[in-house]
Amino acid sequence: MNTESTMNLKTSMNEELNVSANQAMKKKSIIQLDKVSKIFLTEEMETHALRGVNLNIKQGDYVSISGPSGCGKSSLLSILGLLDTVSSGQYFIEGKDVSNLNINQRADIRNQKIGFIFQAFNLIDELSVYDNIALPLHYSQQIREKKLTHQEIQNKVRQCLELVEMSHRNTHRPNQLSGGQQQRIAIARALVCSPAILLIDEPTGNLDSKNGDAVMEMLAQLNSQGTTICMVTHDPRYADMASRQCYLSDGVMLDSLNGQETL
Repeated sequence: MNTESTMNLKTSMNEELNVSANQAMKKKSIIQLDKVSKIFLTEEMETHALRGVNLNIKQGDYVSISGPSGCGKSSLLSILGLLDTVSSGQYFIEGKDVSNLNINQRADIRNQKIGFIFQAFNLIDELSVYDNIALPLHYSQQIREKKLTHQEIQNKVRQCLELVEMSHRNTHRPNQLSGGQQQRIAIARALVCSPAILLIDEPTGNLDSKNGDAVMEMLAQLNSQGTTICMVTHDPRYADMASRQCYLSDGVMLDSLNGQETL
């Protein structure tokens, strides 16, 4: 390769790197924790569940959080999902400080910005698959400035059913489905309000390996399409599927990108 060709190749590579760097800088921060701690107090003792945790999840990220039992994963997930509050530090969702909101304000933000996927599916057996997925939309109607029409709700549910390849089961009840199918419906329900992020708690915990792998493949596909994901798991195989792995130990967050405490 001559000198001119080498210089052109280097210029092209530098331009590609600059484009990638600029795109990364432009990615919006979805979740940011700044020195967040959680302390549980009783008359006898003081338990530090989280110790100065820093975490920044940007739009399109796929982050896994793992660690041993009792390391603070459940406490962290409860705070991220606005089910609990911080003892100290700050928590931002899309730049808005949500650290000190009251219970109703947290519920509103949670409904608009966060999609949950649980280990136990948490579907309602008395409702059809379609109605389970539509339920968050009916709750969100109470806080929307512009109400959704029946047709708009129907379209959103159908889109989510198609996304998880379960359109043919829309009239079934959850107890008529396999575990893997129920988790697909739970994913569709989490997506129906177009949340800023999916918070996922042990998504394969109640599934056999075949169904677990299928669900994880679906999550990877959703992320490739732009869905932002934060997943808590104890399974190292699935944790490694995330593009970024974080590890909790005694309430302290470590980031696998550098093996150091997150800053």
